[in-house]
Amino acid sequence: MAATDLLTLRPFEICSIRPPTETCSLTFRLTRNCYWSRCSFCPVYKYHARFSRRSMEEVLEDIDSARRCDDAMFEHGIGYPVYTEGDIRRAAGFSEQVRRAWWEGGRIDETEADELPEPWMDERMSWFMQWFRDKPGIEECVRHILAWRIEGGTTCFLGDSDGLILKPDFLARVIARIRLRFPTVERFTIYGRTKSAFSPRSGPELRGIREAGVNRFHFGLESGNDEVLRRVNKGVTAAEQTRGLIKAREAGLSVSVYVMPGLGGSPLSKAHALDTAAMINRSRPDFVRLRSLEIFNGTGLALALKRGDFVEADEETVLREIRTLVECIDVETRIFSDSASNLLPVYGSLPGDREGMLARIDRYLDLDARAKAEFSLISRLEAFIGQYGTITGDIGARITPYVRNGTIDAGTVPDDELYSLMRYIRSRLMP
Repeated sequence: MAATDLLTLRPFEICSIRPPTETCSLTFRLTRNCYWSRCSFCPVYKYHARFSRRSMEEVLEDIDSARRCDDAMFEHGIGYPVYTEGDIRRAAGFSEQVRRAWWEGGRIDETEADELPEPWMDERMSWFMQWFRDKPGIEECVRHILAWRIEGGTTCFLGDSDGLILKPDFLARVIARIRLRFPTVERFTIYGRTKSAFSPRSGPELRGIREAGVNRFHFGLESGNDEVLRRVNKGVTAAEQTRGLIKAREAGLSVSVYVMPGLGGSPLSKAHALDTAAMINRSRPDFVRLRSLEIFNGTGLALALKRGDFVEADEETVLREIRTLVECIDVETRIFSDSASNLLPVYGSLPGDREGMLARIDRYLDLDARAKAEFSLISRLEAFIGQYGTITGDIGARITPYVRNGTIDAGTVPDDELYSLMRYIRSRLMP
């Protein structure tokens, strides 16, 4: 077989926003951004990102481009005879070879141009946006394929925000091409809006989507309380969400839902938790994923907080909401705490693991105020290292005075600095 001509390689669009379980999945964008984009808590797809549908030709070309890149990587010793962590170094060298071949062939990679922060972005949003490239370069595409291969090469996520707006025939053709080019893929997943799943025509189309090859939908419920949903402009009622989830399950799809402890703020905390648990009991999703509220500047919720229309719940109140969920959900489902925004890693199958999950939460709640603050700091620092692999210079400079034998000694951090440092680290975590 002839070696792949490096001049024929081109980047393909990657879904930067995807579920935690799809972090190492192969991804392809079928749409760009979010057509709703009005939820007041959400910083994603903002800053003039426009929704658009991609043509079949664009999507198929991306799939073919990913395959050519995958073939060329293997031909250059990446993954031969098996994929290992050592391939990460070889992948960087391969990307440089591709760029050199392009330069010698008179081709410019326009996607590699620096994407400068927009002038209205604050420091925090600029930090996050550096991780999301609307048009990734060849190096990101190589890393993307390599991560997928190292993790087994069996999962694929199709984005961006709501696959339910796509016709089953469109999805079937895309999935058929992916299976042809990447025959090891076993699972296809998509984000969906419960509003779309609730629509009158969704029943047959949901079944068609399953028959096209989609295995699982990820739905952002956020809350089962109508007042909370109204205040954050979710654009759907609790009853519509419930019916949408039931219809997805009736179509034979695996259903994973996200709920957002803290979204009701202090005043609606109890109702938010109780009504969300009740919705889960009615809809019976396979997975419930916790993603505690983080408020980002530039969002409607940040403006409401500044005006005094929203009162943020503290960490203990948020954790008590999670306790209510664990205590009140009485159907078989699995709870996951796979977001860096969560203080405690609360995992388990309900109802079997309920007592152990509650005990873990109660151990934290039984701590005194200072111990809770120290726990929060260490938890956030560990989450940062887990997410990015290391600490950054700015965080390192702030924690250096409190490091003993290579580890931060939270007990030596003054009270006034403890909370400030925790919030600073937390602000850099990607929920």
